[in-house]
Amino acid sequence: MPHHHNIKHQPRMMHPWSSILINNQFPGPNINSTTNNNIVINVFNYLDVPFLLTWNGIQHRKNSWQDGVLGTNYPIPPKTNYTYRFQVKDQIGSYMYYPVIAMHKAAGGFVPYDDPADDYTILAGDWFSKGHIALKKILDSGRNLGRCDGVHINGKVSKGDGKDEPLFTMEPGKTYKYKICNVGIKTALNIRFQGNNMRLVEMEGSHTMQSIVLVTANQEPMDYYVVASTRFTRQMVTATGIIRYTNGKGVASSKLPPPPTSWAWSLNQFRTFRWNLTTSAARPNPQGSYHYGSINITRTIKLINTAGKLNDKLRYAINGVSYVEPSTPLKLAEYYNIADKVFKYDNIVDDPPAEISKITLDPIILNFTYRDFIEIIFENHENAIQSWHLSGYSFFAVAPEKRKNYKLLDAFSRHTIQVFPQSWATILLTFDNCGMWNIRYEIWDRHYLGQQLYVSVLSSAHSLKDEYNMPDDSPLCGIMESMPKPQPCNV
Repeated sequence: MPHHHNIKHQPRMMHPWSSILINNQFPGPNINSTTNNNIVINVFNYLDVPFLLTWNGIQHRKNSWQDGVLGTNYPIPPKTNYTYRFQVKDQIGSYMYYPVIAMHKAAGGFVPYDDPADDYTILAGDWFSKGHIALKKILDSGRNLGRCDGVHINGKVSKGDGKDEPLFTMEPGKTYKYKICNVGIKTALNIRFQGNNMRLVEMEGSHTMQSIVLVTANQEPMDYYVVASTRFTRQMVTATGIIRYTNGKGVASSKLPPPPTSWAWSLNQFRTFRWNLTTSAARPNPQGSYHYGSINITRTIKLINTAGKLNDKLRYAINGVSYVEPSTPLKLAEYYNIADKVFKYDNIVDDPPAEISKITLDPIILNFTYRDFIEIIFENHENAIQSWHLSGYSFFAVAPEKRKNYKLLDAFSRHTIQVFPQSWATILLTFDNCGMWNIRYEIWDRHYLGQQLYVSVLSSAHSLKDEYNMPDDSPLCGIMESMPKPQPCNV
């Protein structure tokens, strides 16, 4: 039985910037689902510009048509609607959806998926005093955004005067699940609870040995702060929210728990994350059978980020190429067999030189062989942390170590990876999900200015067992608007 949802996106002015609301609320509504449910979501665009939503972390097995990025979908025009249809196949956990066009993400429009249980959601992120249109103009002029103007928790910042309404209420002696998402566009965050311990039990749909977090209300009944503060920034920016014990007495202490002090602390924490192999839950493959550490690597690709000026404007690149969106979505061009008129495959090298001086503009599409086991190395030559996301898959984050020290037994399965300053991170995965999938930089000004690419995975069988046909209601654009639709697969 499919679950149907209607989503309406509306602009609202929130002095001194504008916000994008979902169903007239910020953050937007949760979508409750169970593993393997079929989801139907009708998105109405009430903005005056085209709009798209992506479902961050949902794998869309055989169905990249629903991923909601410009490489697979034509934007939803103003005052129209589009219906997404997808299955949450063999997935558990908490995920979020958000807008992907231009700088819409800076104006909100995000929300996580909700587990069918009693829990709380923390959506923390940076915010900028300028609206998404002004931020886009800054980037288009060749400048970067600079540091954020503040941090919020669920769209709010407590005043700390003892009169703040609580974000969450806990009953003494009970344990609560907190789903924590960084919904900002640029800044890494640290989340901590004043006076209460956190136990990490899930990360991006995988049960870990340590991190969704559990908090037990076993302290003196009173108010406490939950704190969100920026990481890896020259000047720390902090936001707080109130957690209230029922029948508690007393305001929260003004003494906040201290933040971590260096990027090395976070790197060492990353090294400790381990997948809990004894937990029964949905997995990429049946429990105990996916011995990724013993599979031979078919292809190794190194991705190095660079920055530079092109025509006196700032651009960010991968292996010397800065991504630009073609007028025709990549997947549509591929489906209509006119890919050669829109893009070229494998237009970046697998093993780039350490020093890259020149930047060119082009769509970046890597052509991967179906079911190949690939090693991707993200290399960071800068003094700032990076964050990368791969749509359509979960991967095994095995390093920031040398290959001989890869974590080949219990690396956790996830869809986003952080790369620490002057370091690298390695992921391993089998590309067994046909489609056109986005690898993108999650720091949004860099993403907008060119740091993203697509991976094409095609099956030679041309069968519905491997990939679904293009949906009948997919809008057409670009050079295929006047072309007849290809014959769909029937087997």
